[in-house]
Amino acid sequence: MMKLKQPLGRILILLLILFNTGCDQLTKLVVREHIDYDEQIPVIKNHFTILKVENTGAFLSSGESLPVPVKFLFLSLLPLFILSYALYFLMVKRNLNRLLIVGISCIIGGGLGNLYDRMVFGSVTDFLHLDFIVFQTGVFNLADLSISLGTLLILISLYYKKAVPVPAEQ
Repeated sequence: MMKLKQPLGRILILLLILFNTGCDQLTKLVVREHIDYDEQIPVIKNHFTILKVENTGAFLSSGESLPVPVKFLFLSLLPLFILSYALYFLMVKRNLNRLLIVGISCIIGGGLGNLYDRMVFGSVTDFLHLDFIVFQTGVFNLADLSISLGTLLILISLYYKKAVPVPAEQ
């Protein structure tokens, strides 16, 4: 368990969030400036490619055809509220385990990266694609990777929390 009441703990959380958002934004900046739309750059043969696309929806372009006010509500305002609450939760809640803290921080950092794109550019820049014949992804970015990693860490944290018996109080 980690006490989050201490200023150092809060600073570390903010640094982790900023690191996630910064890495995401830096890679998207490089892609926006140096790669043409639909240009495919093989990194590992045809299994890992860089392919620049703009996504005006959410995960795998879901919600792309929604009316503008509904899209703004569900893809900008609601995520802003959820990310704000998650940050508040991390700043005030004490005795959270490290996996949970890192997981939530990754989700906030990735969420902020994609939210920034949506608010500033009107779409999210995606550029990573994996194709291992039996397993293929849609096109995604580092923010999506951060959100996925954060979710995995939270699930692991919750699993171990339930798997470890809590000692009875005397």
